[in-house]
Amino acid sequence: MMFPMFHDPTFILVIPALLFAVWAQWKVKSTYAKYARVGNRQGLTGAEVAQRILLDANVGVAGTGWGRGDGVALEPIEGTLTDHYDPRARTLRLSQDIYYGQSVAALGIAAHEVGHAIQHAHGYAPMMARNFVYPVSAIGSTLAFPIFVIGMFLGPGTGQTIMQIAILLFAAAVGFTVLTLPVEFNASRRAMKALASGGYLSEDELGGARKVLTAAAMTYVASTAMAILQLVRMLLLANRR
Repeated sequence: MMFPMFHDPTFILVIPALLFAVWAQWKVKSTYAKYARVGNRQGLTGAEVAQRILLDANVGVAGTGWGRGDGVALEPIEGTLTDHYDPRARTLRLSQDIYYGQSVAALGIAAHEVGHAIQHAHGYAPMMARNFVYPVSAIGSTLAFPIFVIGMFLGPGTGQTIMQIAILLFAAAVGFTVLTLPVEFNASRRAMKALASGGYLSEDELGGARKVLTAAAMTYVASTAMAILQLVRMLLLANRR
């Protein structure tokens, strides 16, 4: 939410978060680029490691008949660093560089996304809570700012009420970003443990994968910081009326 700086001293609150977000994006891209050029010694692809870790965790891969239930579907998608796990479709989608890639970065990212699939299969509480608040948070992140601006231009009574509604909607979006942190950090811990225990990466290769996942985690920390400061800013602006 970027209100104009003119007549709005609260804008200064988000400047540190903006700088942090820019640094986090640069860090993840540069770290990924570095370790995307380092091949793993076993020549495994991200998709192969994802399948093996799913089987190791007894979650299974759809269509194989192995693991619990129907398993998780695994498919390549377009884009760079577009990797994600879709809990609604029980599908793990890996960008082509990760799905077919044999780099240390590819295996680390693939294992991280598998971590989300395992969280879902085991009912990991923060993920379940995040999935629960997602519908409201999606509305809040889209509509809260326009609603808040409308409230600023209306009279004190009606305008204040509308701004409070916008703040509540955005608070749900902030809650979603806060819940994302334990989900992401836990998925990375699961990934590193699986890569080590399965022998998919050697000790020095594990160090590279850890750096990639740590850099990626910083982008979530930056997003959370930005969301919290924006919420504080909305509260301050609403109280100025």
